[in-house]
Amino acid sequence: MTDGTGMFRGCKTAGVAAAALVLSVSVPAASQDFYDGKRITIVTGGTAGAGLDAYVRLIGRHYSRNIPGQPPIIVQNMPGAGSYTTAEYIETQAPRDGTVLGSVFPGAIMAPLLDTQKPRFDPMKFVYLGTAETGPRLCVSWHSSKVKTFEDMISNKLIVAASQSGGSSRDYALMVNSLAKGQMQLVSGYKGGADMFLAVERGEVEGLCAFDWSTIKAARPDWVRDKKFNLLVQFGVVPDKELSSLGVPDFKVRVPVADHPVADLVVAQQIFSRMFFVPNAVPAERVKVLRDAFMKTMADTAFRAEAEKQQMNVDPLDGERVQQIVQQIYASSPEVVARARKALQP
Repeated sequence: MTDGTGMFRGCKTAGVAAAALVLSVSVPAASQDFYDGKRITIVTGGTAGAGLDAYVRLIGRHYSRNIPGQPPIIVQNMPGAGSYTTAEYIETQAPRDGTVLGSVFPGAIMAPLLDTQKPRFDPMKFVYLGTAETGPRLCVSWHSSKVKTFEDMISNKLIVAASQSGGSSRDYALMVNSLAKGQMQLVSGYKGGADMFLAVERGEVEGLCAFDWSTIKAARPDWVRDKKFNLLVQFGVVPDKELSSLGVPDFKVRVPVADHPVADLVVAQQIFSRMFFVPNAVPAERVKVLRDAFMKTMADTAFRAEAEKQQMNVDPLDGERVQQIVQQIYASSPEVVARARKALQP
């Protein structure tokens, strides 16, 4: 699980290679025909118009074409508690026949491991179909803030928008404060990314933390075009080449070596930042139909063209690889998990 350069740094490379393959194991005809006349619902924990919602809707527009029977796909937003609400629904209430899929923020998948209050779902019981992206996250400040660099944030307070407990926008800010002596002051309780973007623009807060680079570019292209914000620090399993070329420091460079395993564990969730899953009782042959169709969608020319037009990064991993990574994360040492929990406390 670890190679000395970071607990999960090998996962992305191995997974990307695997993502190029769609398994050729035969699927029973009954499973191939199951979706004829059916409808699929993707329940997402993201708010309408925000980053996760945009990915889910984009994928939903093309996913059906690659599923035998081409069932129509609808998207249902079920935001709440860092997308815990969606995760709980998928585990406890959703049909277990493969007609309802979930997509939540990766922080929800980490929640039972890192939260002091345990949610009512178990990510180890989900069956993962794949993830569309494994990209970097950022902390940023508005152009009018006196905090313009990471070093500025060490010596000056930065007021940032945050979700409720368990959300990445909250956890990453607390981690920066704990491990790198940052001075981010959290204004918590925002429902989702769209609300947080507006909070910055209205002057309610000065910045954001743990936002995907692809989300910022897609949701607020004018911020990038007009240089309305400052890039303070990046988080990733490996540093992002584009952000590094812009001079954005890697978070781990600002963290003591002894705390690198803690940072690795928290940041590992970005490996599956746009994941899809089903309840564990969905028949295996139906799971295979959905997994194969997901990877076909990731390679679909029309899907790729629309993603590029919307400036959405596509860097997929297949469902089996995502399943393995979640298992690796939950096999982390109790000592590192305990330290990570402490780092995420106010």
